[in-house]
Amino acid sequence: MKKYTDTGKKDTRSGFGAGLLEAGKMDPKVVAMTADLKGSLKMDAFAAEFPDRFIQCGIAEANMVGAASGLALTGKIPFIGSFAEFVTGRVYDQLRQEVSYGMTNVKIASSHAGITLGEDGATHQTMEDIALMRALPGMVVLCPCDYNQTKNATIAAARYNGPVYLRFGRPSVPNFTGENEPFEIGKAYVLNPGKDVTIIATGHLVWEALLAAEALEAEGVCAEVINVATIKPLDTATIVASALKTKAVVVAEEHNLAGGLGELICGTLAVKCPTPVELVNGGDEFGQSGKPAELMAAYGLDAAHIAEAARKVLTRK
Repeated sequence: MKKYTDTGKKDTRSGFGAGLLEAGKMDPKVVAMTADLKGSLKMDAFAAEFPDRFIQCGIAEANMVGAASGLALTGKIPFIGSFAEFVTGRVYDQLRQEVSYGMTNVKIASSHAGITLGEDGATHQTMEDIALMRALPGMVVLCPCDYNQTKNATIAAARYNGPVYLRFGRPSVPNFTGENEPFEIGKAYVLNPGKDVTIIATGHLVWEALLAAEALEAEGVCAEVINVATIKPLDTATIVASALKTKAVVVAEEHNLAGGLGELICGTLAVKCPTPVELVNGGDEFGQSGKPAELMAAYGLDAAHIAEAARKVLTRK
């Protein structure tokens, strides 16, 4: 299998900050807004470079969404940033009415997603945000896997005309994709070709999927690993082609079962090519306080559990 190198652990939120700054340099219409979380969202560099294009909204997320929608209607490209829980659940009505229904060109920058937010616990963690955003008509949902891909996804989001939900996280994770690798919205990336089982992952679980594939290779199992960095619109062609080849699928995500990538893949395959599937996700639970790595292990969101799911699905072929 192809070997990927961790060039140094970085947090994906910093990838967003770097991408936002680059997008701002490329297009003067890009503006940034946050709900009192400039540092947490790594918007500092953009704010310093473009102080007249940065708006600190205070702890008023609903007002921020409305203001961003208004700016979008004047031709601006606003990025609104907050913790994933606060920029989805707290303002869902505004996102539905003013961004999705209004089809305004707002980019929703969602940091500290999933349980890897860590010690802040269940009130600040969200394992339901993908489900919420997938349900909104016209909403693009992006979940890049590392620093480089988050930076490039942010630039791609700025260029895309329409609402985008961009999901990223707090902890430092392996950085292994190409620094200048173009990000294409709507494309799933086959990281490792295989013939025995398909492992589909998104976000922080992509690196864990690669580690699982290495473990399986030692057992004589050739796993195809696919990075679904765009959850909506899903690259159905790539997913179906892989399932037809391997006839066994595992889906791994840092999100709960309901409305996540796993259910989306299952629904897609049920229509296109019924295939045995095993799911690795947070089930039907809230998060809890703890170190990110400890929580991922406790919820079964790591390479060992992905490999075990692959072994299980292979018995169902």
